[in-house]
Amino acid sequence: MKALILAAGLGERMRPLTDTTPKPLLAAGGKPLIAWHLERLAAAGVREVVINTSWLAKRFPKALGDGSRWHLRIRYSHEGDTPLETGGGMWHALPLLGNTPFIAVNGDIWTDFDFTRLPQRPAGDAHLVLVDNPPHHARGDFALADDGDVLDSGEGRLTFAGIGVYRASLFDDWRRTIGDAPGADADPPRFKLAPLLRAAMAEGQVTGEHHRGHWTDVGTPQRLAELDAALGGSDRESAVAFPTDPAP
Repeated sequence: MKALILAAGLGERMRPLTDTTPKPLLAAGGKPLIAWHLERLAAAGVREVVINTSWLAKRFPKALGDGSRWHLRIRYSHEGDTPLETGGGMWHALPLLGNTPFIAVNGDIWTDFDFTRLPQRPAGDAHLVLVDNPPHHARGDFALADDGDVLDSGEGRLTFAGIGVYRASLFDDWRRTIGDAPGADADPPRFKLAPLLRAAMAEGQVTGEHHRGHWTDVGTPQRLAELDAALGGSDRESAVAFPTDPAP
């Protein structure tokens, strides 16, 4: 199973830290955020990882190389100077990911989620990991039904963790779904993933699971500092007290 790490964002909310360093390469607990993902993906049996890049793209191969230190093969999907958004970036990387289901994870999160829990062959077009809503995203994103389906609306909305398994078929009708949204007619196209997921949800093609462990959206310098302090204060991840953990 291959994996895609989404790392092409501009990191505007993290400036000035991201003036010279892409956000996924910022350090927490003594290593780049993206390195935590590479370790967990390798431990889960992934052997090939695609990293999409844009802002300060040359920093990634300098920092990560070919992936051999993690017993991985890293390939890079460069998007040019303008990031292609989540949907466009994933679509652009499909030739490197192939036709079998693949894992995708946001490069700017930290989590103790065990990637071996993910289905290698999701029932539909996508399988999403959801978490309790953090304070900065109290309304959540999607609802998780008792039967495991993910819904665009409903009671008990949860936050999308930025982790999922996807089939290339999710993009079969992307142009009709995206319509005339800004960037859709660019070459390569630039569009968000959420409209495709919502269209697939309407067809019952998205399943999910609720991760109740540690998860942090490293979206601000303060959250990065809190995460770094938490990870640096313990030799065991399970003992870390995370300031931004969802309430039990």
